[in-house]
Parts: sequence; structure tokens; C-alpha cells
Amino acid sequence: MENKSFEEALTELETIVKELENGSVELDKAINKYSDAMKLVKYCSDKLNNAEEKVNKILTENGNLEDFEVKE
Repeated sequence: MENKSFEEALTELETIVKELENGSVELDKAINKYSDAMKLVKYCSDKLNNAEEKVNKILTENGNLEDFEVKE
């Protein structure tokens, strides 16, 4: 899964959700799909958290990364 982009993982997750919502999946397959969906949710969540951390950092003039703070 590490080679997937966020968008690919999200599309796969959406496909699984639609299949499960349809209700035509056999129970054993539904359980496997649910498990796969939970892995995709975690992967997407981790990717978003990582992106958020990167956005919250800015490069200072001396090249050090510092936390970004909005000053009002």
C-alpha cells in the first residue's frame, strides 16, 4: 500500500464503501472488504496527518524548520 497515492487509496476506499452499501457482497467477502477499508482509512489518515505536519512547518531564512504560528 505504501506505493499508493492518497488519491488512489481514497478512490479504492470509495469503491469498497459503495460495494458494501450495495449489500450484494457475501458476508465473508464483506468482512474482508471491511478489513481492507479500515487499512485504507488508516493509510489515508496517516497521509493527511503527515501533510498537515509539513504544512505547519515553514523554512526560516537560515534553513531551519520551525513551527508555523498565525499571529493575529
